[in-house]
Amino acid sequence: MANNGNGYLGVTEPISLSGPTEKDIVRTQEVEKCLTDAGLYESQEESVSREEVLGKLDQIVKAWIKKATRSSGFGEQFVQEANAKIFTFGSYRLGVHGPGADIDTLCVGPRHATRTEYFFQALYDMLADMPEVKELNPVPDAHVPVLQFKLNGVSIDLLYANLTHVVIPEDLDLSHDSILHNVDEQTVRSLNGCRVTDKILSLVPNIQTFRTTLRFMRFWAKRRGVYSNVIGFLGGINWALLVARICQLYPNASPSMLISRFFKVYSKWKWPNPVMLCHIEEGSLGLLVWDPRRNFRDRGHHMPIITPAYPSMNSSYNVSISTRHVMIQEFTRASEICQEIDESKAGWDALLEPYPFFETYRNYLKIEITAKNEDDLRNWRGWVQSRLRTLVLKIERYTRDMLLTHPNPRDFSDSSRPLHCFYFMGLWKKQISQAQEAEQYDIRAIVNEFRSSIHAYQHWREGMEIEVSHVKRKDIPSFVFPGGIRPSRPLRNVGKEARTVSRRNISANVQERNVQSIAPTLPANVQERNVQTIADPLPYKSSEVNHIPSDPHGGYQSQERNNTLASSMSCEETGHMLNGYANIHTESVELEHVRTYKESASVPENQVAHDLVKPPESMPPNSIHVYPSPANGLGHLLDSSCKKTADIIVNKTTHFSSAVLAVPDELDELDYHQVKVSQKDLTVVDQGLPLEHEAGSSGGKAGTTGSPSNNHLKRKAEEALEPLELAAPLIRPPAPTSTTQRRPLRLRLSTVVQPKPAEGTS
Repeated sequence: MANNGNGYLGVTEPISLSGPTEKDIVRTQEVEKCLTDAGLYESQEESVSREEVLGKLDQIVKAWIKKATRSSGFGEQFVQEANAKIFTFGSYRLGVHGPGADIDTLCVGPRHATRTEYFFQALYDMLADMPEVKELNPVPDAHVPVLQFKLNGVSIDLLYANLTHVVIPEDLDLSHDSILHNVDEQTVRSLNGCRVTDKILSLVPNIQTFRTTLRFMRFWAKRRGVYSNVIGFLGGINWALLVARICQLYPNASPSMLISRFFKVYSKWKWPNPVMLCHIEEGSLGLLVWDPRRNFRDRGHHMPIITPAYPSMNSSYNVSISTRHVMIQEFTRASEICQEIDESKAGWDALLEPYPFFETYRNYLKIEITAKNEDDLRNWRGWVQSRLRTLVLKIERYTRDMLLTHPNPRDFSDSSRPLHCFYFMGLWKKQISQAQEAEQYDIRAIVNEFRSSIHAYQHWREGMEIEVSHVKRKDIPSFVFPGGIRPSRPLRNVGKEARTVSRRNISANVQERNVQSIAPTLPANVQERNVQTIADPLPYKSSEVNHIPSDPHGGYQSQERNNTLASSMSCEETGHMLNGYANIHTESVELEHVRTYKESASVPENQVAHDLVKPPESMPPNSIHVYPSPANGLGHLLDSSCKKTADIIVNKTTHFSSAVLAVPDELDELDYHQVKVSQKDLTVVDQGLPLEHEAGSSGGKAGTTGSPSNNHLKRKAEEALEPLELAAPLIRPPAPTSTTQRRPLRLRLSTVVQPKPAEGTS
């Protein structure tokens, strides 16, 4: 087990050294039973089968490298000495794989066996001729090039590292940095998988606890539809790094404790501050490491999760503004449910409820792909899936992040039709100003550009086609639902309160009224407490911070930070958000954040009809959470002991590191009030396909009761692009010789605010 020389793992001291209570042990047993009941552990027979497949694969690559060496013109003696070696990484190496999971493998070959000529051609042809190899799919243009196939029924993802070695020794050690000498960038990325996996296992305090926690988190992420690196969410290595960091912060905690703290920490994390397991090392080889000071590309990363092995990289580079929004919403929902589990008000099944994707939005993009045979469809599907993220980015950039998308990682197919599959993306609007409400977006050019990039597929064959179209929720095909049965529609008045716009700086008397409702929950006398910083410090000198340019899309920016503690937070919570870092109290005094949910009807019209601002990117769009404003909030209610604690926290944090990178302004405040958007002010343009409008969405009180899961669904249902006009479906463009003019896909976002008067006012 490696440490940083200070007796602990990670870049900061642990938050708590507390171990599990009897209650925590019982809950951990419930977690393990949940995993067992879900069938997430493979049988002994399957385990043996995997080992046999790995042995077979090792024989295949050894035969391949000898053939490649001979074809390169080397003598027979050198051919016999030629060698290639297989390594495993990912979930299989971490010990968290389940039944039917693929095996992430790395083939290491000598310098004369190049990637393009020998790996993606010679080895591909060799595998294609083997009857035991099925579903062979090369992805040479991926960020990490990969060969995907099934060998004796076991799914394999095979990467390739083209080393400078003349002969690959059987005892090759990948942990030495010298192995990276003079190799290309694709090889560095491919080697990084094995090097990172081994490094993670050396940086967690308890491997078995880490494995149980990670297995649960992977299960949760798949159930909630946020497990897919290629689509823009997080993949296996990302979840492993996030869990490993929580294990470092709570080294003696049980899996049930770690699950709860995982959601608590990351729902409040101040992105884009990075998550790191160890300090970034520059290394002696001069390889590019993640550094937003020097690398322009790194400044635009929205959710950096840094790999611990040299050269350190951002493993979550695929995350976009849209997908980060979705994940933060899911972390927040899960944190609320974990609190209920701690209070014995809910069970783990509530946390693991499948995400109701097709019941959440009103509008979707449907991407349909077809091919002439199964092999072509499999290859075509893999290529299209790897490019869907670019459509999300194109829409974000073209609409200046006003129109966001929620891609579904799953593909769907209609059993009554052959050789096709569908992908879906939910659409919702971000809060906008009145000056932008008349703006229209013709995204036809975006879709045509996306289709052109798709048809640039190197292995394109006749019959490989793609169509993109708009579909409303009511027109979603039934085959996407479990059992092919469309669920009954919820009541029309469900989720009325969710169509809101965030604002801050509400007048003092409104804030005071809101504060008084939660003031009694504050303790009379709160003692001084030690606070540990949990957002990892960046490895930069303070003198260098000012050279980091700003990024308008959620990247890094440099500015002076105000170290004043937000008075809207309770004394117990004063350490949670400070200087762009999320802070949690020592475990013995760790208390929940004081929240208050208020009906938007309680805000008088004359006090909220102005001063609208963009909501923070760290909060869900149209969130119904209500917090007291910092301007005149809890400051006058906190006793002297609490204020003294705040001063101590400020001093400790500022002393800890002056090299704090500022995060976007909209992430700094958590204190917002909501006002409703009147349905009668929501307008559409043109005479195209009308969007579905829910009856009764303009009146009534905003309900605030119900489970976190229901509240989450209500919020999301009302975010879903209302109003939005899609004047024509997105279909394939006409042939170049055609002069047919199609109506564009126009989007008009309108959020004219007309708040509902408070009760008792006219």
